[in-house]
Amino acid sequence: MTEAGYPKHFVPDADDAGKRLDQFLTAKLPETSRSRVQQLISEGKVLVNGSVEKTSYRLRGDEQITIVAQIVLPPLRAIAEEIALDIVYEDGDLAVINKPAGMMVHAGAGATDDVRNRGTLVNALLHHFQQLSAVSGELRPGIVHRLDKETSGLIIVAKRDEIHRKLATQFAKRQVKKTYLALVHGSVKQDKGTITSSISRDAVRRTRMTTRRSGGREAISHYKVQRRIESKYGKFTMLEVRIDTGRTHQIRVHLSSLGHPVVGDALYGAPREIRGKNTKAISLSRNFLHAAALEFQHPRTAELVQLKRELPSELQKFVAGLNEA
Repeated sequence: MTEAGYPKHFVPDADDAGKRLDQFLTAKLPETSRSRVQQLISEGKVLVNGSVEKTSYRLRGDEQITIVAQIVLPPLRAIAEEIALDIVYEDGDLAVINKPAGMMVHAGAGATDDVRNRGTLVNALLHHFQQLSAVSGELRPGIVHRLDKETSGLIIVAKRDEIHRKLATQFAKRQVKKTYLALVHGSVKQDKGTITSSISRDAVRRTRMTTRRSGGREAISHYKVQRRIESKYGKFTMLEVRIDTGRTHQIRVHLSSLGHPVVGDALYGAPREIRGKNTKAISLSRNFLHAAALEFQHPRTAELVQLKRELPSELQKFVAGLNEA
């Protein structure tokens, strides 16, 4: 009996001649890390013309390559790590954290087990709180919703399963109000607007999402201009963005679709370096996207919870630098 989706077959062409086997397969499997590919090969689950080869095997460009099965991994369980947290709100039912940019919410596929199970928000939560909900599994205790790694700001964490389910229902019914601040390239024409383009995964670059394919998931983003900036580095617009849905990369994809990518977001078209007239190039090591405000009904008391956090210092400094220029 074969596993679903297996075997997988690949045929390298002349342009692939000379590439290592693991290098070739890593390029063909963008959601699988090179270490995972190497493990597949070393376990004999990759055949070249019907035979097992080493990871360092050099392709000729005409082989038949077959992946006969996937790696069966033991389930990961998140571990506690002593990592500082900015706890904005906490009671016996839930907490709200101001997540810094650069921190993943929870471990994900793609790196070695040790790397992908360290330094996440979940690791920090397990150290700070005695109890977290188990609804999302052992790898994501307490996690009700997510923020991208390079997005900072407010995120709700559930301590009890009942609270988690009630919060999830509020999100599903679009009752939770989430407001972001985003600095984008260019001058956005309209002072306010709504983007309703559906979102799906990019067919070629699998780490990206896109609005250009049919059949995507519904996504709704409302934006309002807060400020326009003209500098030696060009024009920029500070936007307040409120989202009704929570699709992967939603704000980043929607704003990029308008021709105004989020500053620092090279994945969706922003330049890695911003060059100005007669001045030194500048860059931002993260996306200029911050979850600035949350509003929701407390699942137990029914009281309205309203929380805000201003832009982190690195984003404030970036804007100040533009103004000086």
